[in-house]
Amino acid sequence: MSDKINSPSHYTRGGIEAIDYIEAKLTPEEFEGYLLGSALKYLSRVGKKGCALEDVEKAIWFQKRFLEFKKGRL
Repeated sequence: MSDKINSPSHYTRGGIEAIDYIEAKLTPEEFEGYLLGSALKYLSRVGKKGCALEDVEKAIWFQKRFLEFKKGRL
């Protein structure tokens, strides 16, 4: 069974998580923007597409990833 929030199976095709590939291809500043934009995307669609709770959990996931990324760079 796939973890829809932390490691969706459709994002690991090819042996690498999509988020890790995106991070490798973007500058640190671009990646930060991607993370914050993704969090905003999920927050803006809460209750409009699928499970509202899942959207909030995904937004939190991207916010946590942003914090971890920033802490690693300081």
